[in-house]
Amino acid sequence: MTAAALRALHHGRAAGDPLVLPGPWDAETARIFAAAGFPALATPSAGIAASLGYEDGSTPPDEMFAAVARIVRAVDVPVTADLEAGYGLPPEELVERIATAGAVGCNIEDSDHHSGALTDAGRQADRLAEIRAAAGDELVINARIDVFLPGRSDSGGTDLAAQVEEAVRRGLRYAEAGADCVYPILAPPQVLRELADRIGLPANALALPGGPSPRELGAAGASRVTFGGGLHRRAMAAVQAMAEELRTA
Repeated sequence: MTAAALRALHHGRAAGDPLVLPGPWDAETARIFAAAGFPALATPSAGIAASLGYEDGSTPPDEMFAAVARIVRAVDVPVTADLEAGYGLPPEELVERIATAGAVGCNIEDSDHHSGALTDAGRQADRLAEIRAAAGDELVINARIDVFLPGRSDSGGTDLAAQVEEAVRRGLRYAEAGADCVYPILAPPQVLRELADRIGLPANALALPGGPSPRELGAAGASRVTFGGGLHRRAMAAVQAMAEELRTA
């Protein structure tokens, strides 16, 4: 499947009908989601990390790309991969490894997972532009904007208006650099439409347990909805319950 096919799925969507991208963490879950009729899938770094025995943010790149490749091989729908901050790989190598794995899209975040510091917006935009130049049109770039994550420095603290302004500032830089969509992770639903309209790109929203449904997030302004590691956590909770049932049977 091509990047063009994945890119097209982001556009022309009715309000309340976002592109819903379940997050498989292995080949079998990918087959299940694809068989259910989802037109594309989005791998979660947290779910893959847990399935491989790592903390989120600690998966060795070789193992992450190998896991993504197994997922891609298992399905006939486009797959986009959460590649955290890109593992420090030069843009050309990062693009080559994405292509080798068979993914046609990627998430690239703009903060350091360990320190919590936001990456300088200009430096991040330059990196995204280099990734775009290396990939041409053969990659859907989802530029994550981390200003709404707790503890991110220089993000406006808890001042929502300041966070929105910083997210727009970053999003405009990333759009100019060639991003296809933006992912203001944990942005409150009430600001999604403003972010999408002011940045001028489809916005990715994170669906959370107990939060708005994917359709509600779409109605709020999201063109794309993903789940992070949430689906993996739900599945593991079911396994834990099964284990407890077996133990006490």
